[in-house]
Amino acid sequence: MNQLTYGLLTGIMFGFFLQRARVIRYDMQLAALRLQDFTIFKFMLSHVLVAMVGIYFLNDLGLVKLSIKATVLGGVVLGGLILGIGWGLLGYCPGTSLGALGEGRLDSIWGIIGMAVGAGLYAEAYPYLSKSVLTWGNYGKITVPQVLGINHWPVIIGVAVAFLGLLYLLEKYEKKSRYSRPASISKHR
Repeated sequence: MNQLTYGLLTGIMFGFFLQRARVIRYDMQLAALRLQDFTIFKFMLSHVLVAMVGIYFLNDLGLVKLSIKATVLGGVVLGGLILGIGWGLLGYCPGTSLGALGEGRLDSIWGIIGMAVGAGLYAEAYPYLSKSVLTWGNYGKITVPQVLGINHWPVIIGVAVAFLGLLYLLEKYEKKSRYSRPASISKHR
């Protein structure tokens, strides 16, 4: 029961941060997909960075156990294409569609219906997929530190430095381009 409680609490906190960062807004989603606004990209980079450091730190303390999933390129590519097409058509990704519904945006229901239908179709197609797509490029349960044969902290530090540098460059680019945009484009900020 503790795991469910922790999951619920962290989910509520994540939803709060999604809402506060305004990344569940339809216009922000479209601006991100059009590469006009990098707020969502910066939010996701920040989230991955905090989660990566936090999970490995908690793992090192013995408070959590990592559950590494198999790296299957066929499934990742196909799933990424389906997610990208749905996100592009709807203007919401799965998490933001739930947050948007929480804010009263009824158009996000299509995203939730899409998730449910997609999950059902995946469950029905799993026997076929497990013998085809989910075997293409199956590298097993590997991590970058394992492939490199080193401790995970040098990789985490390297990724953190790269992410922080990218966040800095994106922020600098946005500030520069904000002043060169017509007022109608930067209005949604």
